[in-house]
Amino acid sequence: MISERTLGNINNIKTDDKIINVPFEWFEVEKKRIAKIADDGTEIGVICTGDVLNDGDILAKQDNKMYVVQIKPSHLIKIDVTSMKEMCRLCFELGNRHLSLKIEENSVYIPYDEPTFLYLRKLGFNANSINEVFSDFIQCKAHGASQHSHEHHHHE
Repeated sequence: MISERTLGNINNIKTDDKIINVPFEWFEVEKKRIAKIADDGTEIGVICTGDVLNDGDILAKQDNKMYVVQIKPSHLIKIDVTSMKEMCRLCFELGNRHLSLKIEENSVYIPYDEPTFLYLRKLGFNANSINEVFSDFIQCKAHGASQHSHEHHHHE
């Protein structure tokens, strides 16, 4: 089955169709082409939906079934802040790490990595390791898509 666009979000509609989850990692929601396996074993090719996928987006409908994006919980760092000064200091410390992040009124969420976690704790931030769905985040695009490459060249 191929999905070329989303058909709305399950949270905004009422349906009698059976909901079939299609699990995604948080970092897969911006991919332009990806093959996924739904919880019922159906293979789904997601091709250039044009948008970032959100938890609950409907990828396809078939035979009284809706195939829906389910963003899996991830290991994250949640940093709680109590003032604008602390938020600014935190953003300064995180700024050059090129991390995707989610900013809320009194907290910032980033993907977990041990060195960053320990560093934030050493600086005195209230950083905690959690497992939650990482959605509605800001993706760092510091280098621009055309300037950054993950190609590897091997020399003999």
